Amino acid sequence: MHPFTRLFHPRDKPRTAADSMNGSAYTFFMGGSSSGKHVNERSAMQMTAVYSCVRILSEAVAGLPLHLYRYTDDGGKEKALEHPLYRLLHDEPNSEMTSFIFRETLMTHLLLWGNAYAQIIRNGKGEVLGLYPLMPAKMTVDRDARGELFYRYQRTTEDSPGLGKAETVYLDSHDVLHIPGLGFDGLVGYSPIAMAKNAIGMAIACEEYGAKFFANGANPGGVLEHPGTIKDPAKVRESWNSVYQGSGNSHRIAVLEEGMHFNPISITNEQAQFLETRKFQINEIARIFRVPPHMVGDLEKSSFSNIEQQSLEFVKYTLDPWVIRWEQSLARALFSETEKTKLFFKFNVDGLLRGDYVSRMNGYAIGRQNGWMSANDIRALENLDPIQEEEGGNLYLVNGNMCKLRDAGSAYSANAPAANADPAAPPYQPDETPEPEEEKPPESGNKHARKPRKETSR
Repeated sequence: MHPFTRLFHPRDKPRTAADSMNGSAYTFFMGGSSSGKHVNERSAMQMTAVYSCVRILSEAVAGLPLHLYRYTDDGGKEKALEHPLYRLLHDEPNSEMTSFIFRETLMTHLLLWGNAYAQIIRNGKGEVLGLYPLMPAKMTVDRDARGELFYRYQRTTEDSPGLGKAETVYLDSHDVLHIPGLGFDGLVGYSPIAMAKNAIGMAIACEEYGAKFFANGANPGGVLEHPGTIKDPAKVRESWNSVYQGSGNSHRIAVLEEGMHFNPISITNEQAQFLETRKFQINEIARIFRVPPHMVGDLEKSSFSNIEQQSLEFVKYTLDPWVIRWEQSLARALFSETEKTKLFFKFNVDGLLRGDYVSRMNGYAIGRQNGWMSANDIRALENLDPIQEEEGGNLYLVNGNMCKLRDAGSAYSANAPAANADPAAPPYQPDETPEPEEEKPPESGNKHARKPRKETSR
């Protein structure tokens, strides 16, 4: 393949016009957009909405507790605290970063470039010793003559000044943790910034227009008209700008000499719908990253009745897909074939799904009364110390009025044993001894006679 073909058609971007949408070429060559603004991953981060969305998602994933679990024989799970990978992912993936910083960095790469890469350092036994992030812009994914994937990384002197000149490093797929985003081939993800560069470019253009508008005194531009001929127009323009240009010189009184007139030629911001356009572009960028508008500061359509539901939908429909990408990519790259059937990584998102205090207490009460939660289970969810075993902290209680379905109505059957009766006991036999008849008082001849009154002690 010709080298210029690879330059103009990188693998992680759409190559042909058939891959583009709405007639726009979604490539990053020269960084051009339909708005005329230069857009790439770094310039897009200068847009406040993009920066906010990337920060929200990267910090959310980095802040989730990440644990390594082992399947138990009874079908449950337990934390594999003694496994080397537990400390590596939970605390310190390398000697230079914490787990939070490492995951935040990779998630930022994933959101901007569509791919996240980390080099896996192993010992002679194949055990993982460390994980180091790699810049996605310097990474290329390709196949060798046997069809096996390999990674080519362009190392520069900025990455490691002590290693000498820049060079190309070839890495096997076994030595790279690769988390791809949304893509067309399942191997390399597409950059969300590249796919939406026109929307981001328009937002940058609106922001720049507003900045220049206030820099010019928050007044429309115009033309100075002179009835005669001016010998030095540049001097008149500079004299005007030095006095009236800039937001600090707004609302000053202009003095025009020699019959000069100022004729504004620009449209007003109301006619251009400047604020509405900026607000729409913020929602457009939030839509790209699937972030609720209220999380980027737009509370126009949020209220006390729906903002909690929007936060739950953010966890379910935005964070969950990213979390699953992380969990499956970590398992595929770091586990051996035997460990894949015994171990698994799990992000704990329960803390983000917690409701308000009253709702949590009502839910705990239902679980406690129905026997599927103990006091210590509830205290663990509330980050409280457990109750000792002898004090009943691990007891599972049920309502005493409840019984099995097949035993329903047994208490009303004369021949049926009780639900908790001993099955070895003899069958129930009702007592057939007739009850003594109640002695009736003798009847008197007077039917209307009053009955004797019982005296009570006072």
